[in-house]
Formats: sequence, C-alpha cells, structure tokens
Amino acid sequence: MAADFSVVLDELNTTLASIEAVLDVDRLRREVAELEQQAAAPDLWNDVEAAQALTSKLSYLQGDLRRVEELRSRLDDVGLLHEMAAEEGDEATTAEAERELWALRKVIDELEVRTLLSGDYDSREALVTIRSEAGGVDAADFAEMLMRMYLRWAERHKYPVELYDVSYAEEAGIKSATFAVKHPYAYGTLSVEQGTHRLVRISPFDNQGRRQTSFAGVEVLPVVEQTDHVDIPENEIRIDVFRSSGPGGQSVNTTDSAVRITHLPTGIVVSCQNEKSQIQNRAAAMRVLQARLLARRQEEQRAEMDALKGEGGSSWGNQMRSYVLHPYQMVKDLRTEQETGNTSAVLDGDIDGFIEAGIRWRRQQEAA
Repeated sequence: MAADFSVVLDELNTTLASIEAVLDVDRLRREVAELEQQAAAPDLWNDVEAAQALTSKLSYLQGDLRRVEELRSRLDDVGLLHEMAAEEGDEATTAEAERELWALRKVIDELEVRTLLSGDYDSREALVTIRSEAGGVDAADFAEMLMRMYLRWAERHKYPVELYDVSYAEEAGIKSATFAVKHPYAYGTLSVEQGTHRLVRISPFDNQGRRQTSFAGVEVLPVVEQTDHVDIPENEIRIDVFRSSGPGGQSVNTTDSAVRITHLPTGIVVSCQNEKSQIQNRAAAMRVLQARLLARRQEEQRAEMDALKGEGGSSWGNQMRSYVLHPYQMVKDLRTEQETGNTSAVLDGDIDGFIEAGIRWRRQQEAA
C-alpha cells in the first residue's frame, strides 16, 4: 500500500500544481486584494446592483484562493504524516493518512473540473429555461420535475436563484419556466445540461397504466453584462402587459404587472411575472431578451466559423439524457455514458457527477 500511496500522492501533487498554474494563484491574490480595497469604499452601496456583483465576485475568488491554499497545505501534511507513520510502524496513523489522501483526491478532482471552464462566458451567472416538448401532460409534468431538480441542485450548493417566469400547464406541470442561477461560473457549469431530456415511466395520467415517453428541453444562456453591448432599439420591441397567474389560472396579482416583450426582427418572445411591479418585470424580461440575442449572435458566429472550416456545426446539443423509471431505474447521459440507478437522488438535485462528466467530455470534444 505504501507504493500505491506514493503513486497517488505524486499524481495529486502534479494535478494540484496544474490547477495552481491555471488559476494563477499570485494573480488571484492580487485580484482579491484589489476587490477587498474596492469593497471597503464608503460609497460602495450607493449602487446596490454593482455592490452585490462586486461582493459576490470577491466572495467567490476568496473561496477559490482559500480552497487551493488549504489543499496544498493538506497535501503536504498528509505526505509527512504517512512518512512518519511508516517509520514508526503506526498502523492507525497510516490508515488515517490513507483516508485523508482519498478524501483529497475527490476534492482535487472536483477543483480540476472547475479549471476546465475557460470559455468566453463560462464565468457568468446562468439563465435557465425549461420547456415541455413532445408527450402532452406527461411532458409538462416532466418539465416541472426538471425545474425542481435544478432548483434543488442550486439549493444544495447554496447558489441564489431568481425565478423570472413560470407558465403552468392546464392539467399538471408547466409549459415553461425561466430562472437565473446567480453565482459565478453557473453558466459554464450548467451549459453542459443544455439539450433534450427524455423520460420513460408508467404515466400517472393514463388510467390504463401504460408506459409513456415524454420530452423536455433545457436552454442555458449566460447572463448579459454591460460589456456585451446588446443594444435593443425601442422601435424593435413590442411590450404587452397582463395579469400574473399561478397554477390553475388563479390570480396571484390584482394588477396588470406581468410583462411580455416581443423582439420584432427575430420573433423572440420573453415574459416575466415574478416581480410585484411592472417596472421590475420589464427590467427582468429585458435581461432575458438580451441573453437570447447574445446567444443568437454567438450561434451565428459559430455557424460562420463552421462554414469556413467546412463543418456541419455542433452535433451534441439535442437529446442528451434519459431518465428511465420503468421497467427499470436508470439515468444515463447519452454523450458521456455516465449513469446511475439512483433516479430519485438525481431528480432531487444530485447531478454533480453528470455535470462534471459533461464538462470533461466537452473539453475532449473541443480538443479533438
């Protein structure tokens, strides 16, 4: 076991050194110091939105720095501990060092995945839209199951979520929902979840108890920032207001505060009804529209590059995961082959294994 311990320790030292190089720890320390200085400014909270963005970024970078420094310290300590225990023939301490090494391996692997997020918008917050697709009421129910799955995932990680719009289906479930995951790197992390998700189960809505296959689509966009320059002239949009409604069409608002914006040149329609005021809903809907237009611009640029390279474009964006609840229990990613039989845990937000496998798979595809 001593030889195995040394091999794993060497591997982890190499991996952590690579992570330290990618994160550029010295630059990270300088950036944290600069942000701490800005956060100490007496007029910081004069602009609440800017202050929240600054403190959120500072907190995230402080966490990154603390995590990598602690891992380096723990890795150095575990090597010394194992060496001393071996010299003294202390089996209990040797076992303790081995447990610590395997714990470190898991944490370092997770941090390595984070360093693979190096795309132009990967560091952004995420805007997630879920839509029911083929499958009638089962698809609407499945869309709501997926919404709950992602909200539970965010809750597990203590990531703030802002719900912008939910359109409820008549019998059960939802037609669509849009929400923001307000945490750095949420876009890079969740972008591998984009595509069509498939559910196979005995339909609870079929009185004959037949098996039903239904589909729901997941769209993930980066939240737009001021530097993106997504300008939308007023004469290119139509704004309609309507009364917010909840499940079953029950009124949850007594004023016409919900907002629907139609972008006339592209036909893109977005709506927001979560906020109490029309002004807040309009601002939130404009953020969603800007994100959709930014994504459209990215797609056009990618299409131009693919045309220049003689390629047919991306081939991995459509059906990407199956959730089978009958006749057996399995969730399987169709791109990475990642799978588990614990379907209830996945639908309760335990999707980190699928996300990490997706990020590694995407990097391999880009490298190829």
